[in-house]
Amino acid sequence: MKMLVVGPSPTKSKGGMATVIEEIKNDNELNRRFDIDIYESYIDGNKLQVLFFSLYAFVKFYFTKRNYDIYHVHAASYGSTFRKGWYVYAAKKWGKKVFLHIHGAEYMIFYNKSKRKKKIISILKRADKVIVLSPEWKRRFDNTFELENCVALENGIDEERLKPAITDPEEHPHVLVSLGRLGQRKGTYDLINAIEIVKAKIPDLKCYLAGDGEIEKCRDIIQKKNLNDSIILAGWVGFDDKLELLKKSSIFVLPSYNEGLPMAILESMACGKVVISTTVGAIPEVVKADNGILIQPGDVNALASAIIKYCNDLQAIRTVGKNNISFIRDNYSMKVMHQRLAEILLG
Repeated sequence: MKMLVVGPSPTKSKGGMATVIEEIKNDNELNRRFDIDIYESYIDGNKLQVLFFSLYAFVKFYFTKRNYDIYHVHAASYGSTFRKGWYVYAAKKWGKKVFLHIHGAEYMIFYNKSKRKKKIISILKRADKVIVLSPEWKRRFDNTFELENCVALENGIDEERLKPAITDPEEHPHVLVSLGRLGQRKGTYDLINAIEIVKAKIPDLKCYLAGDGEIEKCRDIIQKKNLNDSIILAGWVGFDDKLELLKKSSIFVLPSYNEGLPMAILESMACGKVVISTTVGAIPEVVKADNGILIQPGDVNALASAIIKYCNDLQAIRTVGKNNISFIRDNYSMKVMHQRLAEILLG
């Protein structure tokens, strides 16, 4: 059965969607069951580059990509939904099966702000199935959009690829890492303020901030707070560099204000890191009392307290780290995700 996976380029764009698409492309079991091609509908760039590439990609798709049985279309919120709507409508016009895979952490905010609500609902209902990242997101989609075609599929993790980052926390008990676009939504400024508090009690604290976004603004704040020795701005990192950062850290921190189910949290858990995050999106379905600490978004003091707790308890880091490795293996492995994906696509 021929399947075309449509979404951001795995090599020319950044973020969780591109990672998921790359993993689908490389999975042996999925390739055994489907004849898979990847179609790049989006690349990173300025607004003009994105617009021209998106138009070019769709025109090329419309005239050359009609010979597939299944179209697995990946979308986020805002412009991504409307662009992917073109693909959904075209493939359905050809009488094909379409699976619309939604990744946007701010999807409900996008919908509530939008003046094109009927169009969004039309796109979602036009697909044969809408795939969302957790049972909680399925409940939201069902209730908000009155869907009957929505299914939950949690992200999966390639454990083997991440194994080199499983290290003894005794080597780096006071080292944190945060992966994701730097800015308000990911809670980056809250983390910087929390580190300023923690540094007074744990002088050798170190935190790697990795991601694109508001790098210069972060750098200015770090300099003004005299935290250059404690916070290292790594910028956007590829897989190998991400692995190195996870290898030399014990605690993963992501104090986000909006999320779906972040790949970075699942990857860090697979590497045996403890997780400090927030009670948003599907995160509480993954991070519970025995494998991390969740705080309310914006609570800088609670964030600082959670960091201090783990930095002062090496045994807790070891225990939680082992729990997280087992939890990912049993519930969020690549094998589990792709087996479920195949069942959805063939169902």
